[in-house]
Amino acid sequence: MFRGTSSINLDGKGRLAIPTRYREELQECCDCQLVLTVAVNERCIGEPGCLWLYPLAEWEKLEQTINKLPTLNKMAGKLRRFVIGNASECEMDNQGRLLLPEKLRSFANMDKKIVLVGQLNKFEIWNEDAWIAKENEWMNGDDVEGLEELGSLSF
Repeated sequence: MFRGTSSINLDGKGRLAIPTRYREELQECCDCQLVLTVAVNERCIGEPGCLWLYPLAEWEKLEQTINKLPTLNKMAGKLRRFVIGNASECEMDNQGRLLLPEKLRSFANMDKKIVLVGQLNKFEIWNEDAWIAKENEWMNGDDVEGLEELGSLSF
């Protein structure tokens, strides 16, 4: 399970170094085989998006779920094209680095400073400025959409 936030610098080739604390788990769960794609829940016109990074086994679960969606449903088709169509397989090298494809870096407006955010079964990868802006928005916002669905959750 992946949790926590890590600030990372992309190198000149567009690679990120996975923090050491996650490397062993990624080796064990997926033999360092990962899939990177665009995130669909935070992309807004005019704002940088973020990327999702899945261990291969978790990605395959997502693919199976998407594959079960109705073929003729417009939204399912858009989701399939966007998430599956932009997916890129990547492998963590011996130094724990992953190459982020230029198209995906461009989508998420990533140039140097990024943030890796653990999301239990996957990671989100954000442009650092976009992450800070979203964090501030979440902290200062009064958006309660979907709050009733969390009513039974206790901490």
